[in-house]
Amino acid sequence: MRASFRLGRIAGVPVGVNWSVLVIFLLIAWALSASQFPRAYPGHSAVAYVAAGLAAAVVFFLGLLAHEVAHAVVAKRNGIEVEGITLWLFGGVSELKGEARDPGAELRIAGVGPLVSLIIGLFFGAIAVVLALAGVHGLLLGALSWLAGINVLLAIFNVLPAAPLDGGRLLRAAVWKATGDRTKASVVAARAGWVLGALLIGLGLWQFIAGTGVGGLWLALIGWFLIGAAGMEERQARMGSALRGIRVAEVMTPQPQTASGEMTVADFVDHYLFAYRHSALPLTEEGRPVGLVTLDRVRGIPADRRASTTLAEVSCRAEDLVLANPDEQLTDLLPRLSQCADGRALVVTDQRLVGIVSPSDISRAVQRGSMREQMTARRS
Repeated sequence: MRASFRLGRIAGVPVGVNWSVLVIFLLIAWALSASQFPRAYPGHSAVAYVAAGLAAAVVFFLGLLAHEVAHAVVAKRNGIEVEGITLWLFGGVSELKGEARDPGAELRIAGVGPLVSLIIGLFFGAIAVVLALAGVHGLLLGALSWLAGINVLLAIFNVLPAAPLDGGRLLRAAVWKATGDRTKASVVAARAGWVLGALLIGLGLWQFIAGTGVGGLWLALIGWFLIGAAGMEERQARMGSALRGIRVAEVMTPQPQTASGEMTVADFVDHYLFAYRHSALPLTEEGRPVGLVTLDRVRGIPADRRASTTLAEVSCRAEDLVLANPDEQLTDLLPRLSQCADGRALVVTDQRLVGIVSPSDISRAVQRGSMREQMTARRS
């Protein structure tokens, strides 16, 4: 999930926000200020309800951020690099560069997020109880109670044993520990995610038909997301099994043709399009990659604007490039490639471009890896 804009760094990890966060933020704030708070705590002004709703929504997202930061910090302590944290429509995601090396690390990384959410929920709950015993009532107590409940609920939902939830990672760690087979563990967790997604869709549609409101549609949407994400995780697990042990240098196209960002789209179409056999062209400055142009990006430029539009204007931005090291394991690169809109990685050594990895390179590597697995299975 790409960030629409960056907030800064926490614990050395870049933190960003996707535009979709605005949607759920406004929905939460509106539901609290226009419905839940006025119904439970009547007699306050509209400004007070709006202020309470906005404050509760902000603190809720800070809790989500704390959840993801915990994942990132523990991942770094277990030897996994973290590219960044992005908050989006369905919560947050920590972009890990690689996978846990053993079931214990997987358990620690996955378990700390729900634990932090639970602690946050209990913290707000304790404050709410103290205030209630002291005779304090009204919007403050309502906001604290809501924050306590939503964080505890978030912790419980996240430990459900189904990928891509944290509980799915916990399930994977358990199966991995029991069987010694990381791929089998990933497939089990992914299929559990598919089952949970289907149940949520069914429950959500039933609630909507029964007339309980749009909450049922939201459940169905979450279920649909879980099914899609679980299916992707199973595919990645099987692909990772076929590619395990293969380095980036073994599959990359070395020394690809490059161009300058100052070249116009018209020059690219006239001189590179038919002479260049690949569908992506890296842009470099003194050997350093600064962008990536694909045919899809070029195709979107009207013919009458191509002579006045440079490749730099239509290329993938430098900060959005997926960079890899030749000696990096291909399985560590795959998660980053799946998050890249252009689906390609540029391979660099000492900041100089030495190769490119495309979907076709991955496909050929998967085919060779699958054949290797079949031969190994027959021998055993």
